[in-house]
Amino acid sequence: MSRVLLIEDDPAVREGLELALTRHGHRVRAVESGEEGLDRLRVDLPDVVVLDLMLPGIDGFEVCRRIRAAREVPIIMLTARGDDMDVVAGLEAGADDYVVKPVQPRVLEARIRAVLRRIGRDQAELERYGDLTIDRAGLVVAKRGAPVSLAPTELRLLLELSGTPGRVHSRQQLLESVWEHGYFGDSRLVDACVQRLRAKIEDDSAAPVYVQTVRGFGYRFGPV
Repeated sequence: MSRVLLIEDDPAVREGLELALTRHGHRVRAVESGEEGLDRLRVDLPDVVVLDLMLPGIDGFEVCRRIRAAREVPIIMLTARGDDMDVVAGLEAGADDYVVKPVQPRVLEARIRAVLRRIGRDQAELERYGDLTIDRAGLVVAKRGAPVSLAPTELRLLLELSGTPGRVHSRQQLLESVWEHGYFGDSRLVDACVQRLRAKIEDDSAAPVYVQTVRGFGYRFGPV
């Protein structure tokens, strides 16, 4: 049974999602504000956070940044519209995925299951690429011997790209393998996650060595 922290200020939406997710076997803690959500994060240790962006007081963007600074728990944000600026700002704040309101519980449940599957996958092999070391069994990444703290989706993206060094992955291929979105995926998820990953593993994210852009096609890992 996975633990879900739901941060949503609309009572009807909050109660409906809490009931639906509970019926799907999740243990849900539902709160109505960002402040309360941050307090519960320290106590409940959730497996995934479902976060509304438009919250009173501390808004969802700031809550997302604070969660990401404290923990690497997966974050799925709820946005009232598929507005580019809202989506990009949420992804840059550290969210792993997003769902546009009005939320269909089955869609949110599918996204939760997908993100939990992603972080549960591992492969037993230690790999070295330049200054970067990837322990697939332990899901640990280090640079020059120092651990690198990656959010679950950042780690999954790195594992996917580094699994076939030199091979070019289109954004759509990465959406299907990392986000499991299939045809309905959004390439902004990939680009935002690549930017966050580069900021953590590259010496110079403007001149990346590990996660390279192949213009007009997508991304590849190395060769280093």
